[in-house]
Amino acid sequence: MDSSTAPARDGRPDGTEYGTPRRGRPRSEAVDQAIMDAVERLMAGGSSLAELSMEGVAQAAGVGKATVYRRWPNKEALLIDVVRRLEEPEPELAGESARDDLVALLDFLRRRGLAKRSRWILKAALSQMGSLPALQSLYQERVVRRRQELAREVVRRGVASGEFRSDVDLDLLVEILVAPMLVRSVLWQDAPLDDPRLSELMVDTAMQGVAAPAAG
Repeated sequence: MDSSTAPARDGRPDGTEYGTPRRGRPRSEAVDQAIMDAVERLMAGGSSLAELSMEGVAQAAGVGKATVYRRWPNKEALLIDVVRRLEEPEPELAGESARDDLVALLDFLRRRGLAKRSRWILKAALSQMGSLPALQSLYQERVVRRRQELAREVVRRGVASGEFRSDVDLDLLVEILVAPMLVRSVLWQDAPLDDPRLSELMVDTAMQGVAAPAAG
């Protein structure tokens, strides 16, 4: 944990809550970009997530420490935004066909798996989270749970529309449909992910079932 991080607060230094509009000058996107670029440069230079500090990031970005704290309350919040920028954003779902939306979600996971293999900084950031419990918890809360709920919502719609069976536990059904891509992209690091048809094949295979036809 960054020993130089400012004490935890629920809001900005001026007393307003994060996520609410603030008066005065609008937030500069260029400064945001410079700060997050600085984190990536420091990591590329060999700094681990644990070694990063708000002061070091501010210095690398050419801004004051207060400028960084006005945007992020602590190092964990900053690093989550950096990791989310490194990752591809979740797809916009059409909401018309649960099957098509599920294919889109799985293809997002497929591309993310490819990016994790090919982008050293993303791979390093994700692999180091286990040594920073506060960061890992924040990542689960703000990133992983959102993706889980997206999958649940797609499956709920699929059950309501009759595309998916209604007699299967919802969470189990989500796991059955999503797990094949997670196995390839997370657990089996050398499993092929290059085929753009892979997501469609996985979803259709799961929906059709894998039991062999009864004899006779």
